[in-house]
Amino acid sequence: MTSTESTAAASGGVSPEVVVIGAGPAGLTAAYQLSKQGVRSTILESDSVVGGISRTVERDGWRFDIGGHRFFTKVESVDNLWFEILGKDEFLQRPRMSRILYRGKLYDYPLKPVNVLRNIGPLEAVRCVASYAMVKVRPPKDTSNLEGFYVSQFGWRLYEHFFRRYNEKVWGVPTKEMSADFGAQRSKGMSLSTAIIDAFTPKRVKNRQSRGSQVTSLIESFNYPKYGPGQMWERCTEILAERDSPVHFEMDVVGIEHADGAAHAVIALDRDGTAHRYECTDVVSSMPMGELLLAMSPPVDERTATAARGLTYRDFMTVALVVPQEFSFPDNWIYIHDPAVKVGRIQNFGSWSPYLVKEGRTCLGLEFFVNEGDSMWTKSDEELIAQAKQEIQQLGLADASKVEAGYVVRMPKAYPVYDEFYKSNVAVLREWIAANAPNVMPSGRNGMHKYNNQDHSMLTAMLSAENILGAAHDVWTVNVEAEYHEESGPRPGSEGTGRDAPVLERAVIEAAAKARQGEAG
Repeated sequence: MTSTESTAAASGGVSPEVVVIGAGPAGLTAAYQLSKQGVRSTILESDSVVGGISRTVERDGWRFDIGGHRFFTKVESVDNLWFEILGKDEFLQRPRMSRILYRGKLYDYPLKPVNVLRNIGPLEAVRCVASYAMVKVRPPKDTSNLEGFYVSQFGWRLYEHFFRRYNEKVWGVPTKEMSADFGAQRSKGMSLSTAIIDAFTPKRVKNRQSRGSQVTSLIESFNYPKYGPGQMWERCTEILAERDSPVHFEMDVVGIEHADGAAHAVIALDRDGTAHRYECTDVVSSMPMGELLLAMSPPVDERTATAARGLTYRDFMTVALVVPQEFSFPDNWIYIHDPAVKVGRIQNFGSWSPYLVKEGRTCLGLEFFVNEGDSMWTKSDEELIAQAKQEIQQLGLADASKVEAGYVVRMPKAYPVYDEFYKSNVAVLREWIAANAPNVMPSGRNGMHKYNNQDHSMLTAMLSAENILGAAHDVWTVNVEAEYHEESGPRPGSEGTGRDAPVLERAVIEAAAKARQGEAG
């Protein structure tokens, strides 16, 4: 008798028949964990590749990491699973380096006072210090929004230089309309004064300081698969196929049949429009949570449907440019704070791994944070490549005439949007699932509409798999603390693995979306 059969027999039930919706980190992790206990899964993926946003796209022998994924976690079980799936020999230990490009100069990130003062010059440095002193005398009236938070910590001038533009590019709304939580979890206890003190404190003194120091420090290195994060999930897919848990590609889930307090089958359409029905005892879903509830059959009530439709997303594009090695840089990525260009961040895939690029050249990935249907999203690939070439030359990072090739990758629903209603909307959806189909288990970032990273998504899936086998974990407690996942050490009293979501106002999001639609014509 297998372990699964013995578990089922002990509970008086039958062996699980699991349908996993989505072949990203969450879905594949759930299927993988179940397969180790002899439980087979049917995995339905709407795309033609695995990995979700953690995929690695390959074009003409070049490999692109979508968004940049550092394999670092404080969750030991997740760390062990990475190596179990791929093998330690397939990982590289890579240095963590990222900087800010502003007005043609590169600034260390996190900001270092000596580096900042050298770049901006003595006159502007005096102005920045004076600006900071002024806010100590006359602080912003509202520090509950991101603008007020950063201004109170660094003063108006440094805020305008280093904090405003990038956040507005990422989320598409003014920083004064974003909650302060997002800034707080990225710069806990950091201010201009603490940064200056930290910069001029001798190292021997720092070493004697207690672990309770409030100045945030980030990891200096991380693990990374040789051929990008997609290598991890491609290998996981191979293992699952060997264990009779195949991934079915280009399958759009359109229905989850439920009755008598449980889901019983999942309906999916292939690219030809043919419907396929998969009976199940359990469902692990990483598809967007709102879409999951709207696919229920019979349909959910109007209150739940309204909450489901209230969950929205931010979309993402990478334009990858092949350039000679002379235009390489040591950073994993560079943040672009220049308001004159659309690009928000530029990856150097050669700095992530030499296996992603080819000898004598590197590949730079220009990242654009967009909304499906806006003026950027609707441009042709040729137009986007031309714009990327123009912007990278304008920034002084490469000669546009030396670009050898360009590729465009669009990622719809890359990031859940966290407006002031999202928590209450998610609560309504959770309530409906608990009452009508508790054997449907949302997992992962989009599946739970939570501000998860890859490791958090995997942990929710691991706990869901254990629940199918008889455990009773509350997966919603994953990622509830504000501790940032790349801090090199813990904060006093913090035991979580999560981080805060940047809450945005729904009215502001809709106004910004309407403006972008106007740009698109």
